[in-house]
Amino acid sequence: MKKIYAIAATGIIAALCAFKPAAPGTWAVDKNHAKIGFTITHNMTSDVDGNFKSFDATITTSGDDFSGSVFDFSADAASINTDNEHRDKQVRSADFLDVEKYPKLVFKSTSVKKKNGGNYEITGNLTLHGITKKETFNALVRIPPAAVGLTKTVAGFKVTGEIKRSDFGIGGAFANIMLGDEITITANGEFTKS
Repeated sequence: MKKIYAIAATGIIAALCAFKPAAPGTWAVDKNHAKIGFTITHNMTSDVDGNFKSFDATITTSGDDFSGSVFDFSADAASINTDNEHRDKQVRSADFLDVEKYPKLVFKSTSVKKKNGGNYEITGNLTLHGITKKETFNALVRIPPAAVGLTKTVAGFKVTGEIKRSDFGIGGAFANIMLGDEITITANGEFTKS
C-alpha cells in the first residue's frame, strides 16, 4: 500500500512540475482555438456581445514563465461582429470605429507581472480609433501537464479587463445612458511555442 501511495505521489509531483512552460521562445496564437470578445450595455438594460473575426497575436518569453514577456496583438477593425449586420455596419462607420480611417486596433505589452499561480497582470499600450492609452488586463494562464500527452508546447490564456469608449473617442454622440461607457474585454486563446 505504501508503495502505491509513493508512486501516486511521484506522479502528482511530476504533473505539477510540468505546469511550468518551457524556457525562452515565441508563442503564436492558434486561431482555431481563440476568440477576442467584448461586451457593452445598451440602454442601461441589456448587454450586447461582439468579437473580432480577424486578428493575430504572439507572445515572446524570456524566462521560465510569462513574467516579463511581450504580448503583441492586432485585429482588423472591420472584422467586428455582433451578429447583427445593420448594427455592425454602423459600428464600422465614422460614428464609432471609423474603420476606413483606422483599420487596425493594436496592443503591445510594456509589463507582465506574475501575481500568483497562473494569474498575471498585463499592462501595455492599446491603440484604438487612432488613440493610444495605457491599459491593464488580468490573465489566467493554463499549462497542460505532460501527462496529457501533447506533442507540442501549448499554453491557454483567458484575458479580462475593462476599457472606456470615451477614452478612445468612440461613439461620442451617444450618451452613456444609451450606450455604456465601459466595455468589458474577454479574450480566450491557445498559444503554441515555436
